[in-house]
Amino acid sequence: MAEQLGGLADDRALLGRTSTAERVSDILRSRIAEGFFPPGTRLSEDSIGGALGVSRNTLREAFRLLTHERLLVHELNRGVFVRVLTVEDVEDIYRTRRLVECAVVRGLGEPPYPLDGPAEAVAEGQRAVREGDWKGLGTANIHFHRELVALAGSARTGELMRSVFAELRLAFHVVDDPRRLHEPYLARNQQILRALEVGDRREAEQLLAVYLDDSLERVVDVYRRRVSSP
Repeated sequence: MAEQLGGLADDRALLGRTSTAERVSDILRSRIAEGFFPPGTRLSEDSIGGALGVSRNTLREAFRLLTHERLLVHELNRGVFVRVLTVEDVEDIYRTRRLVECAVVRGLGEPPYPLDGPAEAVAEGQRAVREGDWKGLGTANIHFHRELVALAGSARTGELMRSVFAELRLAFHVVDDPRRLHEPYLARNQQILRALEVGDRREAEQLLAVYLDDSLERVVDVYRRRVSSP
């Protein structure tokens, strides 16, 4: 916990003079996504509030926002914890991803498409592979899908999927072999990107649908074994 709190103290400068619960929740959301607070971790109001230099009321409001996003859970007489997803949660996340991401690609309209974001996410993944950073590759994969969603040009859709991707990271943090989980999908990201670069959104959608179905099967298989083990 000391290491995590030290990292939060470094984030204190991000709050500036106009500290708000939304800014605090942004910081905690990022730290949860990065695995600084793994699923099941109890979040101490005193320790985190002290590290960030915010009031108890501000922190509680941030916790409330993240609980609404399903990243935290409040347990009566025990406190606030980083949520541990069920297998059904993971399945529902992928169901939502398939509905939204495939619809975004299907509705792109006529090419060319603004693909700088997805292309940079693929490059980010390639750098992570060269460095052997498998958790970084998982982050790059999520960035790729976030950039796909951004092609819709919809702030509401982006906000919805921000929460979905953050929840997905909770599942990834439980998996003990991130290389096996993430490495096969870098090449698939490249295939989807190439299909969009040539303007074939139907091919891109088909590749994406199969990708998400295969990823669901793989993640659920690993996740079920991990959460059911002692």
